[in-house]
Amino acid sequence: MPWWSWILLWIALIALSLLFFVVMGVRLFRQFMATVKELGAAGEKLGHLPAPVPEAGTPGEGTSHAAAAPPGAAVFASPHRMRHDYHASKSARREARRQRRIQRKAERGQPQALRDIEFR
Repeated sequence: MPWWSWILLWIALIALSLLFFVVMGVRLFRQFMATVKELGAAGEKLGHLPAPVPEAGTPGEGTSHAAAAPPGAAVFASPHRMRHDYHASKSARREARRQRRIQRKAERGQPQALRDIEFR
């Protein structure tokens, strides 16, 4: 093999490798742009979340500061405030269950449990 054939061989190998890198770069750029486009669409979709619909129930049932707070407000609230809201909503849910249990037993004509009778 003459010496110039080695030069041609190396030039062809380098040209093919450069072509390969260019094609892979274009493909990577297109995938990146598609990803950015999808992220933009997801950001637009999540940027306009609908306002939460209040739950239907009795007016005094389960209403607290936590129900009126916007989503994500707990991140910036004080731990004392969140603990208070948690315990208040927990006791409101417990009282609502007790009231439903009393009403259900009264409708069925069953005797009330001692823990359900109010001593106030």
